[in-house]
Amino acid sequence: MNVLQELPEAIIGMIRDFGDKNSVKTTILENHSCEDFFSFFFERHGRVRGYGAGVTPTKLWGSSSSRMYDLEKRLQEFEQKRLESEHKRIEADAELKGEVKHLKSMLEQQAIQMVEQRRHFEEQQASQMAEQRAHYDNMMMQMFSYITSQSAQSRKEGKMNSFVPDAVDHKGNHADRTKTGGWLSAIQILGIEICERFATMAIIVNLVTYLVGTMHLPSASASNFASTSGGTAYLLSLFGGIVADSFLGRYWMIAIAATIHAGGTCLLAISTSLPNLRPPPCNPTLSNKCVEANSLQMGIFTMALYLTNIGVGGIKSSVAGLGTDQFDQNDDKEKAQMAHFFSRFYFVISSGTLLAVTVLVYLQDQVGRSWAYGICSASMTLALLVFLLGTKRYRYKQRLGTPIVQILQVIVAAVKKRKVAYPSNDSALYEDLSQESRIYHTDKFRCLDKAAIITSKDSGIPNPWKLCTVTKVEKVKMLVKLLPIWATTIIFWTIHTQLAGFSVQQAATMDRSIGKFQIPPASLYAFFVVSIMTTLAIYDRLIMPLMKKYKRSQGLTNLQKVGLGLLFSILGMTAAALVEKRRLSVVRANRGTMTRSTTLPISAFFLLPQFILVGIGEAFILSGELAFFTNNAPKGMKAIATGLYLTTTSFGMYLSTILVTIIRNVTGRNGGHDWLSPRINDGRLDYFYWFLALLSLINLGFYIVCAIRFRPNSIENSPKMNGVVVDTPPKEETV
Repeated sequence: MNVLQELPEAIIGMIRDFGDKNSVKTTILENHSCEDFFSFFFERHGRVRGYGAGVTPTKLWGSSSSRMYDLEKRLQEFEQKRLESEHKRIEADAELKGEVKHLKSMLEQQAIQMVEQRRHFEEQQASQMAEQRAHYDNMMMQMFSYITSQSAQSRKEGKMNSFVPDAVDHKGNHADRTKTGGWLSAIQILGIEICERFATMAIIVNLVTYLVGTMHLPSASASNFASTSGGTAYLLSLFGGIVADSFLGRYWMIAIAATIHAGGTCLLAISTSLPNLRPPPCNPTLSNKCVEANSLQMGIFTMALYLTNIGVGGIKSSVAGLGTDQFDQNDDKEKAQMAHFFSRFYFVISSGTLLAVTVLVYLQDQVGRSWAYGICSASMTLALLVFLLGTKRYRYKQRLGTPIVQILQVIVAAVKKRKVAYPSNDSALYEDLSQESRIYHTDKFRCLDKAAIITSKDSGIPNPWKLCTVTKVEKVKMLVKLLPIWATTIIFWTIHTQLAGFSVQQAATMDRSIGKFQIPPASLYAFFVVSIMTTLAIYDRLIMPLMKKYKRSQGLTNLQKVGLGLLFSILGMTAAALVEKRRLSVVRANRGTMTRSTTLPISAFFLLPQFILVGIGEAFILSGELAFFTNNAPKGMKAIATGLYLTTTSFGMYLSTILVTIIRNVTGRNGGHDWLSPRINDGRLDYFYWFLALLSLINLGFYIVCAIRFRPNSIENSPKMNGVVVDTPPKEETV
């Protein structure tokens, strides 16, 4: 800073005035600082700062010495003030430095405190995290249950993870939907079913002709043998379901059963190829003298056949369940795919049946049964290999205990407490609150609720044979509710059995030629299969889209499908009775010229209406009944429900055997006219068909009543239970 910027205006004015009068240049004011100026000024014009004696202001400045003195005085005062100001500034700087030092010290202390607080906070956090991790394993199951209950909302928000909640892979880890399940896995599983159906139907539809034509059994005996064998195969499916749900699991059940099935068909091929294992051909000169198969021949053939039946029972009990396990019901996309699975499943069954009754039946009649059965064994072996290759891609459902034991526990506990009074409040019934999945209490079949009543004898750890949870009781109730529908569908399979028995025998006596080509009698069953496939295709591609468009529904309910199936079976038996009446009239017209092998002058194509009508009925029964049992079965008992469905076929075949035996004993008593005589041309099969049609009509009335009264467990009526998954089947409309 220069002098002009440092000195007051009054002093600067005096200096300028002094300089003007004494010719002193004042440009130094602009070019030097105040300190330099005073040094220069007093050294040149004053007597201070060491100037010699005799040099006075008057000599130097003349008459202006007084003013110079005044200027000097003022400058000295200013200098004094400036020095005092500088001293104060120095003191202020020292004080400021002290304050800064004090503030710095305070900041350092605060920083130390903050570091200490942060260390303490981190130690607290580490301690809390350690405590949380100690409880982490116990919380995982609760978190998994919560995720499952919130899966619907998570899908809407796009936050659904890639794991299937209730399925695992082959290593037991949670199944990744991107790497497991889906249609590819389902197709590999369906390969087993198509080969099983391929072999089984080739055996069943042509079994009567083999027993009558080669083993020389009477017509009714051959029919009973065939129906009993088929009934046993389907009955074994119930036991297969129990073993699958309880011990082996569906995957291992299918693998073992397919191996047994392949071995059984291989033994059948050997049995039918060796001449010593079948009786000699009939003597053409003695039409009524044929040697029946002996006990050894029938024993080996029966053993091979029932070995195959064991395989059928194991496969059928689990293949549909394992197939549906490949689709997640909690995922909208996979749920839509599973809706089409049953239609595809029955299409595969029908495709295998069609190949069996055309290609294999022709090979049996024209080439040899041993070749046909050998092909069955080879195809099943190939399908088994393809099935095993998909092991890593399958989804597996964990077994939830032994269901048959659970059922027995509820029954035994309810019987033991049959005299115990019901509690006034249902909440007093025993329930295991630690279960992830529970079923709410219902009022039906209250006699079973006694298994869940807590008495004074039930202290301590509950004995499952004396005290059962409400969930376990409700599972048994859900199975019991299926029994009326189950019972009223048995008669359909009795009618179905006739197509592979008496209807094939009818065809064997009729004209089956198309030009020079002779159709095998059992191949008429192909029209039955085609009618099933056509009906399923029309319903899936035409009827369902129309109903969705105009009625805003997903199509017919499962119970409505079953009702339609029963109605068409009645129409089929009516058509069969009318055709058989006409066939017998042709028999009577040609009685004098007929021999054992005579072909009647009536086309076998008159039998098509009964095959087609019953086939349409079976299409609705197949797609409705299995879906009904599977959807309404409790969790963990799906394979038993599938086996329960298959036992309708079994009991239908057994019922056919019983009815045939009763009809023969009643109508053939005391020399009467046996409706089902050893030779079909001598009986009144049309009466038997009318009898089945009447029974079916009465059964249809009972079915309608049961279907109307059936009510599935509805989740809307369940109580609110926080954090608990309520296990209920999907709601379905009733008829």
